[in-house]
Amino acid sequence: MEYVILAVVIAVLAVGAVAGLVVNGRRRKELPPSRPTAPLPGKERTTPPAPAEPQVGDEAAPPRQAPVQTVEEVELPVVEEAPERAAEVPALEVPEPTAGRLVRLRSRLSRSQNSLGKGLLTLLSRDRLDEDTWEEIEETLLVADVGVAPTQELVERLRTRVKVLGTRTPAELRSLLHEELVALIGTEADRSLKTAKHADGRPAVVLVVGVNGVGKTTTSGKLGRVLVADGRTVVLGAADTFRAAAADQLQTWGERVGARTVRGPEGGDPASVAFDAVKEGIAEGADTVLVDTAGRLHTKTGLMDELGKVKRVVEKHGPVDEVLLVLDATTGQNGLVQARVFAEVVDITGIVLTKLDGTAKGGIVVAVQRELGVPVKLIGLGEGADDLAPFEPAAFVDALIGD
Repeated sequence: MEYVILAVVIAVLAVGAVAGLVVNGRRRKELPPSRPTAPLPGKERTTPPAPAEPQVGDEAAPPRQAPVQTVEEVELPVVEEAPERAAEVPALEVPEPTAGRLVRLRSRLSRSQNSLGKGLLTLLSRDRLDEDTWEEIEETLLVADVGVAPTQELVERLRTRVKVLGTRTPAELRSLLHEELVALIGTEADRSLKTAKHADGRPAVVLVVGVNGVGKTTTSGKLGRVLVADGRTVVLGAADTFRAAAADQLQTWGERVGARTVRGPEGGDPASVAFDAVKEGIAEGADTVLVDTAGRLHTKTGLMDELGKVKRVVEKHGPVDEVLLVLDATTGQNGLVQARVFAEVVDITGIVLTKLDGTAKGGIVVAVQRELGVPVKLIGLGEGADDLAPFEPAAFVDALIGD
């Protein structure tokens, strides 16, 4: 009997223990998960919290693995190419026709009339033309760079005609001075530019030469416009390879009127660029090839020899039709020194006088023609694109002495 009672007590205790375990397990599951303690202000957690351990009876979830994709299955992002911008082609400019251009630019040329044309008219209008007056007339002509021999010739002719006329009204004096100045400049010289294509299809070749600082490359660009205005197709040769901006400058001038520019590497052989320009002109069937040479210092023998080389190399394609010497009208007699040296190296066929607007040196037109026996063919009268005009003696004198 005692054994039975002891077994019942043990069974009751065992059931109670099992029930307690079950109740505690349920309470543990019902408790909310513990919140992580926030770090103190200014302190940052340096290690991540350890992952919670799986409870007894929970199935351990296998770690997720990213699906393995082959190269063929990987989709690369599609990058849309930006549409190519159409090359911006500048609108071609239409140059002013050369016919009568000097007349249209008369106001700019007439700025120099105060010291030359009007000065002569004022002296000739005096009541008494004594020796002192004639000396002043002679001095006015010399200051204007007409030159000694042409000045003496003009003064002598004026004195003779004034004596014959007797009366000297303003209109008569203006007409007299106009006639004598036109005769002094000369009207018989051929001032046309030989820029037409040859009978065999070879383009005319024009070399532009001159010292640094006379506006030679700008003049070359403006001359290209003159030729286009006259209906010529033009190829420009940027043979000034020693000045970094020269080729860019000439190309800009060409793009404005649709003229192609042939250029070479900076510091390259100018003769090679000139040769290639003529070659391209022949291939394209152009009317004219205009070659801008480097600004040669007339005191540098080596550089002048190189200019002669450029001309000889170009002549392998055929003869050069024009060699235009660009002179700054403001340099006066120094321009004559330059002209003499250039004439010894290459055969100058024409003169381009720049910066004639607002200068008292208009007499250089007479002096340089007398010195070289070569006509002035073009004159520059300003900074505008169309301020280069064919030289017309009568219109030039009209601008000097006024109406």
